Formats: sequence, structure tokens, C-alpha cells
Amino acid sequence: MTISADTTLQKTLVKICGVTIPEQALACVEAGADWIGLNGWPKSKRFISVEQMQEITQALPDGVTAVGVFVNASADTLHRAVEDGGVACVQLHGDETPEFARALQVPWFRAFRLGPEFRVESISDYGQARFLLDAYQPGHYGGTGQTFDWELAQQATQHGKLLLAGGLTPDNVAAAIRRIRPFGVDTASGVESAPGIKDVAKVRAFVQAVREEDSHLAPLPPSR
Repeated sequence: MTISADTTLQKTLVKICGVTIPEQALACVEAGADWIGLNGWPKSKRFISVEQMQEITQALPDGVTAVGVFVNASADTLHRAVEDGGVACVQLHGDETPEFARALQVPWFRAFRLGPEFRVESISDYGQARFLLDAYQPGHYGGTGQTFDWELAQQATQHGKLLLAGGLTPDNVAAAIRRIRPFGVDTASGVESAPGIKDVAKVRAFVQAVREEDSHLAPLPPSR
């Protein structure tokens, strides 16, 4: 699998994160998900092993991107997720430094939690075209269901292609797209019946809300 190609047409990428079994992954894809997030952080309620990642990635159809989500993992762990687990890239969702990230031998993008020490300018330190913004909650790294100030997200779009996370649900994702126009939207708890258990009806509603909002938007300029 490869990371989805960029396009100037307005089709907001949909990432469903925290999938734990192949059947759920396929149901999410059928509902319209573009990316599937697989959580490799051992403290997460949605944690799966590299072997479980492999089971899921082998079941995915061509054209669907699997992303491994990790928190302060070693370079060896990230390499194994790509080589053995089959993910197309890794999402660095912890406190990884630019130096660590740039030394990686696998595709990656950085996730930023909007805590008290976050600076929008720090996004550029990583030199990546894509990045993710998530809500901040002490001791937690994603999947909290918490939202954050979208004004910061608007400011961040000047630094690259924004994948917006943080408490997105079928009820608020359209408003987020309308206001921010991110490259993509990411949800985990917003489409679950329990941690790691996706509610397919909610996934469908989420994707439908995204596509409905997309239909009202003009194409993005080529320079984006």
C-alpha cells in the first residue's frame, strides 16, 4: 500500500483510527474510510500488536492506507510496524523530536497535541507536508474525545496539510470542515460503541457528513 496521492479537488480524507480487527477495518472501508489507523501504543485501550496489524493490513483492499499510531516508540519498533505490520507510514503521537523523526527510515508524519506548550510554529520544525492536530489531555495521547480551539487549527493550515482530530463526531465534523478546510479528518472515539469497537452506523454517518459538506465546497487552489 502507498500513501494516498494529493489532489486539489475538494475531497476531505477520512481516517478512522483505533481499529482492532480485520472485520472492523473492512466495514470502515466499505463505509467510505480512506485511511485506517492502527494503534501500537501499549497503554491505549485500542492497542494491537504488530502481528495484529499485519492481519488487518493484509485484509485491506488496494488504495486504502493503513497508518500505525505510536507514542515515543523506538525506531526499531516503527520500522517493524512498516516492514512486518504492513502499515504504509507511522504517526508519531508522542513527544518525538525533529531530530528523531528525521532520522527514521520509514514514512512518517507528526501529531501535535495542543497543550499549554504547543506553538503553531513548531510544526515547521519537522519539515513534513502533512501533520495532525489533536486535543491535549494530561497523560493521554489521543482517543480522548476532547475537542480544542479550532482557531489554532485555522492558523496551522499555513504550515501544510492538516489532518484534524480531537473529538470529531458525525454531529460536528461538517462544521469543522466548513471552518477549517483540513486535508483530512480523524476520529476514533467519535464512531465507537466502546473503546476499539467501531459502530459501523456511526462510521457511515461520519463519512456521509464529510461527503455532504464536501459537496458544498469549491476546489482548493493548486498551491495548497
